[in-house]
Amino acid sequence: MGRGNGAVELSDPAAANRQKSEWTNPLEVLDVLGHRYPFLLVDRLRVIEPGRRALGLKRVTAGDWWSEAAELGLGEMPTTLVVEALAQTSAAVLIGLVNESPGAVGYFASADRVRFRSIPRVGDTLTLAVELVWYRRGVARLRGIASVDGRLAVSANFTTIIRGRSA
Repeated sequence: MGRGNGAVELSDPAAANRQKSEWTNPLEVLDVLGHRYPFLLVDRLRVIEPGRRALGLKRVTAGDWWSEAAELGLGEMPTTLVVEALAQTSAAVLIGLVNESPGAVGYFASADRVRFRSIPRVGDTLTLAVELVWYRRGVARLRGIASVDGRLAVSANFTTIIRGRSA
């Protein structure tokens, strides 16, 4: 599994063989992402088209570590964490690209054209849609859109570098 530094392990054969239209069990997300509480920002994943498109869900709750302000009536998810949730959702897309590379790890490299439109609040379900734009020589360019009830919250383009595991 990827550890710390934003690494994501991409060699989960069970996830690669999962039917395209099926949402993961919440515990299966832990098999795909090396992140753990408090940095795991995706509750469920769904591969729409292996190696091309995936969806993620995040239920914004008052129990999240950043929502201490909920007591003050704020209860807003920081938009930079929404960008991170999109990056974590990209792991479901990248699994389809590296099935033949056991131990491959994806590293979040950059985000650009980030647009913040609305702020997810406690009680919202954030839908995270990620699509592969292009992939060459271990560099993946992706586009992500986060929305709540069809209302755009955040959009971003980002780059992930995929490398084999070091011994």
